[in-house]
Amino acid sequence: MKLKKTGKLNFFVVFILILALTYTAFFGVENYYGDNREIIFKGAQDIRWGIDIKGGVEAVFSPNKKDVEITAEDMDAAKAIIETRLVNENITDYEVYTDSGNHQIIVRFPWEAGESDFDAVATVKKLGTSAVLVFRKGSEKTGKIVLQGAADVKSTYPAVDPETNNPLVALELTSQGKDKFAAATAAMKGQQISIWLSTTTSELDENGEPIVEEVLLSAPTVQEVITNGECTISGDGMTAEYVKELSEQINSGKLPFALTVDDSKLQIISPTLGSDALRVMLIAGAIAFGVVCLLMILRYRLNGVVAAIALLGQLAGSIACISGFFGSVNSFTLTVPGIAGIILSVGVGVDCNVIAAERIRDEFEKGKTIDGAIDSGFKNSLSAIIDGNVTIVIVSLVLMGAFGSPDGIMAKIFSPIMSLFGTAITGSIYSFGYTLLVGTIFNLIMGVVASKLMLKSISKFKVFRKPWFYGGKTNA
Repeated sequence: MKLKKTGKLNFFVVFILILALTYTAFFGVENYYGDNREIIFKGAQDIRWGIDIKGGVEAVFSPNKKDVEITAEDMDAAKAIIETRLVNENITDYEVYTDSGNHQIIVRFPWEAGESDFDAVATVKKLGTSAVLVFRKGSEKTGKIVLQGAADVKSTYPAVDPETNNPLVALELTSQGKDKFAAATAAMKGQQISIWLSTTTSELDENGEPIVEEVLLSAPTVQEVITNGECTISGDGMTAEYVKELSEQINSGKLPFALTVDDSKLQIISPTLGSDALRVMLIAGAIAFGVVCLLMILRYRLNGVVAAIALLGQLAGSIACISGFFGSVNSFTLTVPGIAGIILSVGVGVDCNVIAAERIRDEFEKGKTIDGAIDSGFKNSLSAIIDGNVTIVIVSLVLMGAFGSPDGIMAKIFSPIMSLFGTAITGSIYSFGYTLLVGTIFNLIMGVVASKLMLKSISKFKVFRKPWFYGGKTNA
């Protein structure tokens, strides 16, 4: 039988790509210019570990009670806004409590990755800052206000100017803001309308009042009447990172009252497990992974080798999604339940490869050739693999929605049920759902697509044209 040369290199191409992903996902890629570190691809060292593993900080926010009547609804609204800001910062392992009796909000969150000198004061002050957009007539801070805050600005999001390719902030106005802006632009053709970022910080001035700062973002000249309720903010020095941060800061909402931070109550939280326990878990996980791969190779021979490579790719993909390796996927807080999600997804990956290998064995018993057995084996196992993985994806999405940001659709749907549980488990369960989701997605990519490509490719080599390598008992 004459074999086709086409496809022989697929095994090596996929294998090298998986090895490259594994190395870069675990160790990252970076450059150093003197003492400056430039990260090209983030690695496992850039993962932000949860409070249970690395510890963190606890801060106490208190409203400025002067001339302000504070209700339980106000406290709950402030709590929800702080939770949203934490998620926007990719801090998913957090604990936020309200003490309505003492008018306090207690916030706990983990250290950043690789931090040795943690500026807790700066971080918590950022959480307690309110930011709103203010549109004024003319270019001066004293100009008459045209639009202001959430009543007029519905949402903001990062965008790119199609002509210059520069980052900008896109705005969508509320129905009220749309009407007001249309009237203002109609009356001010040829004149300037300036856009200011008004920020209320958690610091107090000498009179005990919150410090309000206003920064000019843009002062465009009105060229035409704007009636669609949409506009953009652009300016020199606006980077993609600044645009993203600005959008999130505005969208997270204005706090119902100014929050101050009692620096004397900042506390360092010790981890419940610690770095020693983390090291033991990683070593145990590596040993278990190696044993599983060895058993699969002994049981399924060449199928097991391919399965082990696919599992390595799945694990590397999960780590990459957690560390922020992919530019479109932000870094993620990894907790102990999150590690459990990775382990469970690897177990699902093993199951996926076992099903395919057993189906291939069955095809040999029916008298199929090597090529026929591989094709039929993967085809017959596909429905069972997809059914199991899609079910897990749905469960993961529900967990992420129910225990994620309070602004999420799923969070709102499940809020009556989730209110029965303590907020301390929120970030942990969210982390579990996330790692289970990305692990399952990479399982479908590696366990179905990559495994089939590698196995069909390596089966074309003459030395491997024996059914024994694939679970059969006789030569083709």
